[in-house]
Amino acid sequence: MALRNLKSLRSLFLSKNVGQMKLESSSVCDPNSVYLKVFASTVPRLSNFMRFYCSGKPGREGSSEWTEEIEYLDESGNAIYSGKGIRSTEPGSDDHFMVGELRKPISNVPAVAKIVEVVKRWRWGPEMEAQLDKLPFVPNMTQISQALNVIDESDASLSLFQWAKRQSWYQPSDECFGTLFDKLNSSRDFDGVQSLFEEMVSDLSGSSLSQSGSHNRVLQYLAKAEKLEVTFCCFKKIQDLGCKLDTKTCNSLITLFLNKGLPYKAFEIYENMEKDGCSLDASTYDMMIPSLAKSGRLDAAMKLFSEMKGKSYRPNPGILVALIDTMGKAGRLDSAMKVYIEMQGFGWRASGAMYASMIESYVKAGKLETALKLWDEMKKAGFRPNYGLYTLIVEAHAKSGKLEIAMSIFSDMEKAAFLPTPSTYSSLLEMQSAAGQVDAAMKLYNSMTNASLRPSLATYTSLLTLLAKKKLLDVAAKILLEMKAMGYSVEVSASDVLMVYIKDGSIDLGLKWLSFMGSSSIRTNNFIIRQLFESCMKSGLYESAKPLLETYVNAAARVDLILYTSILAHLIRCQDEQKERHLMSILSATKHKAHAFLCGLFTGPEQRKQPVLTFVREFFQGIDFEVEEGAARYFVNVLLNYLVLMGQINRARCVWKVSYENKLFPKAIVFDQHIAWSLDVRNLSIGAALIAVAHTLHRFRKRMLYYGMVPRRIKLVTGPTLKLVIAQMLSSLESPFEVSKVVLRATGDSVSEWFKKPIVQQFLLNEIPSRSDILMHKLNVLFPSSAPEIRSLSPPKPLMRGKKMEQR
Repeated sequence: MALRNLKSLRSLFLSKNVGQMKLESSSVCDPNSVYLKVFASTVPRLSNFMRFYCSGKPGREGSSEWTEEIEYLDESGNAIYSGKGIRSTEPGSDDHFMVGELRKPISNVPAVAKIVEVVKRWRWGPEMEAQLDKLPFVPNMTQISQALNVIDESDASLSLFQWAKRQSWYQPSDECFGTLFDKLNSSRDFDGVQSLFEEMVSDLSGSSLSQSGSHNRVLQYLAKAEKLEVTFCCFKKIQDLGCKLDTKTCNSLITLFLNKGLPYKAFEIYENMEKDGCSLDASTYDMMIPSLAKSGRLDAAMKLFSEMKGKSYRPNPGILVALIDTMGKAGRLDSAMKVYIEMQGFGWRASGAMYASMIESYVKAGKLETALKLWDEMKKAGFRPNYGLYTLIVEAHAKSGKLEIAMSIFSDMEKAAFLPTPSTYSSLLEMQSAAGQVDAAMKLYNSMTNASLRPSLATYTSLLTLLAKKKLLDVAAKILLEMKAMGYSVEVSASDVLMVYIKDGSIDLGLKWLSFMGSSSIRTNNFIIRQLFESCMKSGLYESAKPLLETYVNAAARVDLILYTSILAHLIRCQDEQKERHLMSILSATKHKAHAFLCGLFTGPEQRKQPVLTFVREFFQGIDFEVEEGAARYFVNVLLNYLVLMGQINRARCVWKVSYENKLFPKAIVFDQHIAWSLDVRNLSIGAALIAVAHTLHRFRKRMLYYGMVPRRIKLVTGPTLKLVIAQMLSSLESPFEVSKVVLRATGDSVSEWFKKPIVQQFLLNEIPSRSDILMHKLNVLFPSSAPEIRSLSPPKPLMRGKKMEQR
């Protein structure tokens, strides 16, 4: 009966999935030979039999106490073991099982095998997760990590990892992340790498992430796959979290971005690399230094270069070439030469491109001697200078004035079958022209035209200027016509040649050149016509001057008051009657209103139909003194000279009176009440000074004798030039004025008595030395106030300073 109960209980255990335990014995191996005998000491009926999980959770009736006792018997019925039995585990809750009262941990090997079996069978999806939830044990992260290493498929591995993340026992594991990154990289799933990286950043804290190596692995995989934007984005996130990168990762990133032409991102990684205490490897040095140099960060490049040498790395030629080239172009020639010498010390041979770069740098810096040494060294090394280098060094020596060297290299250039550029020809030709070498310049010009090269405008200008200075008018005319045939506008160049003749005083050549311009339908401007006209006037070529003036007037050019006054000044100085006629015709050809005024002064009141004073006032009313004040002063000075020499004293006094009324000479007369009266004639011409003294003394006389106003003293400020003339004029009248250095002084009382003399009265009213007087005969010789060579074309503001110069 007991045996039958035992068999019934055994079948019950098996039907309820309690589990059939395999007992190991030294003598019995078949489980069917083992009998289970259960004694229900506390529970009399099988219906009250209950099983409890080792988690300690209560059963159906709420009791967690284990009451069953089990005996293990062999085939003969002998007891092997008696205890409270092996109890099952609750899936997802227990990480062990009980053998009696002993806790037995679940071994990793079967646990991992079970996990792998489930994952490989179901692969992914809800079915797999449901089976994983039913595992008869609680997995841990070590088992998950080992299972991930065994599973080959990346999708299945990710599914297992995502299931583990949702469990309460999940803890972020760098080992798991690393394994997953490896599998995703093997399957080339870089989107999955990026997504998993985001999860890792959110799961791991900053300290945990910085201690892990997975972030380095991510960057290396992405860099190797050349995912530029993703890689740099991940790098920035790692940088923001304060994590450190290892040396291998930094070098991989820098290599990636340099290879892809993104040096500034590589530089940012390098700066972060220095903070992390990492160093570059030899291959990264080879790429980083040239990139820094080419981007203009020369100090950083030189720092890395020194650091590289300190680590006993041997620089390759690319580094040295980049440093020499960039240092030279940046003007740091000493550093470039130092690197060049170090290159020779390393046993590297300079290339032709390096020689060309160094020569170009030294030429642009103006160090032609060093450039020439490198030039010779380059040729000795067997390199042939290229076309651009020939052009550069020839032009540089030409522009620096070293024509012999420039011409020598130019000859070598032609022998090397290089056709010089127009700029090379131009630079040599312009420098030869500046040096006055006509033959060499013409030879270059002919060579240039024979080569069918078009000279530049500057080349033509320099050559024409040289020919003009050498007075080779015919050759200059030929070159100008060729220039015109080339399509250039030649008016300016032809006018420049004419100005050269004018400035040199070669008036005959200037007239011939102007005639050539007219015959070739080449026009010039009115300014140059006026310059040539004035040069003809200065040289006394009045016959040639008149056609020029007529051309000037017919071209709608305005003859201003200064030009008219200068012609009048020539008339005053003229001693030849025939030339006077030419000058009068020239004055008439100006068609200036001042000429009508001058002619009106010498006519009678019947023809003018008004007094002289009124006529003069009307003329001065037509002058715009804001614009022509200086020109009006100049005209008054010259006109008074002319009127005095012509004996027209009354007319001269009228001109002076009206000019003083119009404040052309505002500071000439000063009345300081009863202290001092003065007249300043320093800025007047000789004729104007004589008229001013006579007219002003007459005014002083009226104030003193008629109004009884007598100052303490009277002075005439003459300056050193006019002092003698004024003193001689007054000494003949026994004046009381004493002569000092620049002033004639007298007391007011003595002058008042002097004014009472009849001879003085007669003198001040009308009489002034006439043209027949010896003083007037010497006037033009001693005081050439109207000399045109002193006069300026544009009206100077203080025009009377010019008069004083003329008087001197």
